[in-house]
Amino acid sequence: MPVFKADALILRTYKLGESDRIVVFLTRDRGKKRGVAKGARRPRSRYVGALEPMTRAGVAYYEREQRDLVRLNYVEPVQSPLAASTAEAFGHVGYFAELIDEWAPEAHADERLFRLGASIVDAVAIGSPVDHLARYFEYWLLRLQGVYPALACAGCQAALAQGSVMPPRDFVFLCRRCAPGNGGTDLSSESMRFLAASGTIRPEQLASVPLSTAASRQLETAHRRLINLHLEKELKSARVLREMRQAP
Repeated sequence: MPVFKADALILRTYKLGESDRIVVFLTRDRGKKRGVAKGARRPRSRYVGALEPMTRAGVAYYEREQRDLVRLNYVEPVQSPLAASTAEAFGHVGYFAELIDEWAPEAHADERLFRLGASIVDAVAIGSPVDHLARYFEYWLLRLQGVYPALACAGCQAALAQGSVMPPRDFVFLCRRCAPGNGGTDLSSESMRFLAASGTIRPEQLASVPLSTAASRQLETAHRRLINLHLEKELKSARVLREMRQAP
């Protein structure tokens, strides 16, 4: 039975039996795996604090042919979301993990997706603005999947420095001249500048890019439309974040 060692991101866990957990994790070189962590629910388990969503860790696991579940040998945290300094930042961690879990295929390596997730964990740990990180992460996740609209008007190919509109039934950006008059998702010039900057910088540099609350909500609306279209559902963690925001 071969033993594999890998860099990994913990995505989620769920109960198995009386004392174990099944752990879903994304490896850098062998894609998404599901494994059994024996005794992980015991009070003195060696996995305590190591299985939080978006923990970046070194893992070792045994894998048998014709078995869907691997068996975890150890999980050694390298960077933990528990380092998040605010409840808002920690609340977003589950959102990032759920998005990766939904998009990462089983046992298919995608190093770019792994590196995106790892860079977000590092940025959370140093206190980067969480709204900036969320919009950056959504943009890059959709871009890596090849489903993000071009940052130019789909009608006339003009630049969108003055803002844009995502029409109600189309998932493209249009300049205000080409946009139909029946509403849609409006994106300000600030929103478009943030997207342009996101394509060229790392997440820990985002604090230097202006993003007002209004602009962030515009991008969030556009991104959720794209995510819901391609996943054909709304994420549970997205609803949780919305409820957290509405709480007094």
